[in-house]
Amino acid sequence: MELSWIDYIVFFVFVGGVALFGCSFFKKSRKGTDAFTKAEGSIPTWVVGMSIFATFVSSISFLGLPGGSYAGNWNQLIFSFTIPIATWLAAKVFIPLYRGVGSVSAYQFLEDRYGYWARGYVAVCYLLTQVCRVGSILLLLAIPINTMFGWDIGTIIIVTGALTLVYAVLGGISAVVWTDAIQGLILIVGALVCALILLFGMPEGPGQMFSIAAASHKFSLGSLGLTLREPTVWVVLIYGIFINLQNYGIDQNYVQRYMTAKSTGEAVKATLFGGLLYIPVSLVFVFIGTALFSYYTAQPDLLPEGIAGDKVFPYFIVHGLPAGLTGLVIASLFSAGMSTVATSINSSATIVFTDFYKKIRKKEPKDERKAHMTVLYTASAVVGVVGILIGLAMMSINGVLDAWWKLSSIFSGGMLGLFLLSLVCRKPNRAGAIIAVALGLCVIAWMSLPVFGSPIHTYLTIVFGTTTIFVVGLLISLLFKNRKKDE
Repeated sequence: MELSWIDYIVFFVFVGGVALFGCSFFKKSRKGTDAFTKAEGSIPTWVVGMSIFATFVSSISFLGLPGGSYAGNWNQLIFSFTIPIATWLAAKVFIPLYRGVGSVSAYQFLEDRYGYWARGYVAVCYLLTQVCRVGSILLLLAIPINTMFGWDIGTIIIVTGALTLVYAVLGGISAVVWTDAIQGLILIVGALVCALILLFGMPEGPGQMFSIAAASHKFSLGSLGLTLREPTVWVVLIYGIFINLQNYGIDQNYVQRYMTAKSTGEAVKATLFGGLLYIPVSLVFVFIGTALFSYYTAQPDLLPEGIAGDKVFPYFIVHGLPAGLTGLVIASLFSAGMSTVATSINSSATIVFTDFYKKIRKKEPKDERKAHMTVLYTASAVVGVVGILIGLAMMSINGVLDAWWKLSSIFSGGMLGLFLLSLVCRKPNRAGAIIAVALGLCVIAWMSLPVFGSPIHTYLTIVFGTTTIFVVGLLISLLFKNRKKDE
């Protein structure tokens, strides 16, 4: 696919500018750990909100939502409708909790409830999911860039990972949050422009888009059936509640952003703004997929054979947009991926520092600031390099993306269930919590691994795993509480 020289210029200037802008925060981030991990609580509310939004909307959403609605219907939109529940709980429970604890780590609270084993377990799970996430994002971002530019996928993974690692290390959380905000704004503008061009580019006008889509039932939200085997409205709704509860409740990426705000009230405003903004933007993305279906149904000669699903939107970006705008949209897609990777690198380094280094060190070094920054820089580099290697490994292994997704589901389910249990039980039974986590992981493994052939849709893995841990842990805690009363 050939691009104009204007598109190349726009692409490289934008991506290079974002990286340089991120590096410009080096002087501020090197002041100390508070500056590197939470920007000393000085980030403006709208920037924190846009960063939360950009964290939610990765480059995969940019391609996945249009691809899903192009091939199917608006079932994915049900997921967005659950966000208000998660943001409301974040505003009422999680943000005051984390800012009250005072630790930039999301898992200090678990140690207070159960001891260090719980904090260490969840921190390890989080780190595993983040290096997998970095590798997955780098690979899944490289594929459409390879389609658009023709560049080698392995080279794209290495260059993208290295470029992101540089500004994530040099700029700290300030660079991540501010670049998130810029990339989020560009992404919204790019999506709106694409939607309008598709709508008004129909041969017979905008009405034709709606008539073709309606005739093919593209605006359906999915089946209202009660089966657990298919992604019905109810399955996606329940899945959305649990996964968004995990995102806004225990994900270090989000918790760290709560801590960058100037106050608890500002953090609440930012979270509500960033979370609720995703709803109309996701509507634009699923609309783009439906509009692409109508656009190419009305003009089938414009779409070559063999291009379907997630590849349709990238094809339209290259061939259906004006010169210059194509480069900008590709740059926003690329930058969204960089933003996601930078977020994972910074949050993982923070967890290594707060949950492991500070717990196992025997004494404070003479130059405390230098030693602490060295740990953060080293951890960032390790996470970035491991993520790049995972992305490269995924290129040659069939089904590895699906395998990593399922492993991530196992780790995430255990994390959320344990955290919810700690919120409800004021005096939890530690042995009971260990038993509950073990049983919950067994349930998640049964549902995730193909060798067991679970009849339940994989969307519900986190639901059943989390529920098992919570219920079992609660019952054991109540049982031992009543037994102590009897004694």
